Amino acid sequence: MWPQMTNLLAPWQWAVLAVVPPAIVALYFLKLKRAPLEVPSTYLWRKSIEDLHVNSLWQRLRRSILLLLQLLLLLIILLALLNFSWRGESRAEQRTIYLIDNSASMQTRDVDGGQRTRLEEAKRRVADAIDTMQSGDAAMIISFSDTAQVVQQYTGNRPELRRQLKSIQPTNHSTSIIDALRLAAGLANPGRTSDDPNDLAAADAVPAELRVFSDFRFSTVSDFALGNLEPKLDLIGQEDTGNVAIVNFSTRRHEDRPDMIHTFARIQRYAQEDSEEESADDETTVRVELLLDGSLIDAAELSIKKNEFGQVEFTREDIEVGVLELRVDSKDTLALDDRAWAVINRPERRRVLFVSKGNEPIERAFSSESADKLARIELAQPEHLESEDYKKDSESGLYDLIIFDECAPQKMPPSNTLFINALPPDGRWKRGDDIADGEVQVIDTEKTHPLMKLPDLGDVDIYRAFNVERPSGGVDLIDSAAGSIFSIAPRDGYEDAVLGFSLGLFREDGELYPNTNWRNSRSFPVFWRDVLAYLGGTEARGSSSNVSPGDTYQLRGELQSGEVKIIDPAEKSSTVSRNRQNLYEFTDTQQLGVYQVWSDDQLIQLFAVNLFDRDESDNRTRPEEKVRLGLTELAVGTSWQPARRELWKWLALLGLVVLLVEWYIYNRRVYL
Repeated sequence: MWPQMTNLLAPWQWAVLAVVPPAIVALYFLKLKRAPLEVPSTYLWRKSIEDLHVNSLWQRLRRSILLLLQLLLLLIILLALLNFSWRGESRAEQRTIYLIDNSASMQTRDVDGGQRTRLEEAKRRVADAIDTMQSGDAAMIISFSDTAQVVQQYTGNRPELRRQLKSIQPTNHSTSIIDALRLAAGLANPGRTSDDPNDLAAADAVPAELRVFSDFRFSTVSDFALGNLEPKLDLIGQEDTGNVAIVNFSTRRHEDRPDMIHTFARIQRYAQEDSEEESADDETTVRVELLLDGSLIDAAELSIKKNEFGQVEFTREDIEVGVLELRVDSKDTLALDDRAWAVINRPERRRVLFVSKGNEPIERAFSSESADKLARIELAQPEHLESEDYKKDSESGLYDLIIFDECAPQKMPPSNTLFINALPPDGRWKRGDDIADGEVQVIDTEKTHPLMKLPDLGDVDIYRAFNVERPSGGVDLIDSAAGSIFSIAPRDGYEDAVLGFSLGLFREDGELYPNTNWRNSRSFPVFWRDVLAYLGGTEARGSSSNVSPGDTYQLRGELQSGEVKIIDPAEKSSTVSRNRQNLYEFTDTQQLGVYQVWSDDQLIQLFAVNLFDRDESDNRTRPEEKVRLGLTELAVGTSWQPARRELWKWLALLGLVVLLVEWYIYNRRVYL
């Protein structure tokens, strides 16, 4: 940075100012200094003669602090008028919108040798830019992760901008910039129209520079117009950053041994690829530890290659209830995903209603010992759906799961449902084409879903079926050559599953035939156990189903109290009331760790919040790539521009200090 100066005075004004220093010195030459002093008479006449020399123009200048201070003050005034300044970092625009990414990956500590996180570095850069704002400039600050928040509206108040900037805290959420762009564009682009009700509109055109500070771990933004926004992207983070992350951690009880717990974990390693010639045997070894209620109970060593994953399993026979914690000793730059939790709650029997004209294979599966441990199953005929008792019980949320075997209610109940050879009455599901007799061939099942992990349908034959057209957001569980015949989809906090074929008998030529041989297969009772465990909610209640940060945790149960108390990992307590759907919904799941649910001073439930976000754990930056924001493709990097930082204000303050010192010395009559 090189100092610069600007001439603020005309030549004749500088000439007048140049006369002032000699005049001050001349006054000190001509100043009479008589101090009262009692001396013998012989010295009095000699001293009087010496005083005559004071009025002489040519004599040695005596030392005087007051003279030096006055000359120093004059020098400071001259420097201030020269308007010295230096080049710093700033923006040329008068209006600036700062978008600051505070998602989980921004907690990576890889800036300045690990001294700062990416978020801290982003805040530091914005603070430097705020310091260079000129009179009349205005700036706005927006933080974003999966949602956006206006931290500070447009203002030219630099102290307020800095104060609000410091208030931005890291989150454990994923990254999405679209909401932040909508907020910024709504203020810069007047009269915007959009089908999205969340898109803001501005009354007047306010062109602005858009500065995005992020590691750019978000998806491409399409169908968006920047309008009056002039974007500049500032990359935060190091290119060679790597990470080892827990991306999955789950538990499962043994079917016949409730005290036996199987734990499964997947550990992913993210690393920068150096070259194609790099050895394929490059591995890193990490220690994986399993803790129960804070005490180490098992451990394993796991070797993982670059950008691959490793799996580790533990089996314990002495766990009925407790909190399992998995730790990975990786010593990397992101600590959020080095720990994960799974909660083992005491299994509880759920209430299930099975509505059918009669289906012996299903009833036989429900009468098994394992099914009886999971749920209290009530049997009813389709006519029961018209009764007042059913309407009262179903609307009150009495049942956790209702199974409709070739029948359907008038409206959907506030519970999970399974429809067999029937469709829900809400109109979201559609019956597709019928599959001809004997042409139903199962070609694939969704093994990652809890309902289809164990059943083997390789030797299953189905005679008649129809294609299931599910609503958006659902999953196809069984695919045939002609389309999906078993699907599941969410509905207002519940899940509905539709099986597109009968599990009973059909009549042909006066004879009864089974529609499928699955009812005689060994996987058939296993499937129904999984239905009770998953759709009935027993498995979710007995072990930890993962809740992502910011997601809603739902508790459904027959509790006497209308309220529950939830305590987060930081010991903060919140009260949640039961809603009309007989649900307790808790949304403040921001922190990672284990949450406690209390009712009437009794601990009734535990649940865990884990990161398990591959996009956030993959914290490698890619500065060579471009980011597309709507129709604009931009290169990421840094975009600081030189700007002047003026010194005259500080010189004026220093001059005031010198003036006060001179006044103090003069009044104290201090002489040197």
